[in-house]
Amino acid sequence: MAAFDTTRPTYAAGHKGFSATLASLFANFSAWNDARLTRNALRALSDHELDDIGLTRADVDSF
Repeated sequence: MAAFDTTRPTYAAGHKGFSATLASLFANFSAWNDARLTRNALRALSDHELDDIGLTRADVDSF
């Protein structure tokens, strides 16, 4: 008679954790890149243009 061990997690359950970690890593990278692009775009604006949207040079560095 064969016995099956049903108390251990399956291999597929381990992939869920890896997928969640990979998705989280991608989301963090995407958010960092969006912030980087925003800072670069704001740094390209003149002081007058920044003043028009209610920002200063110091505000740009805080993003």
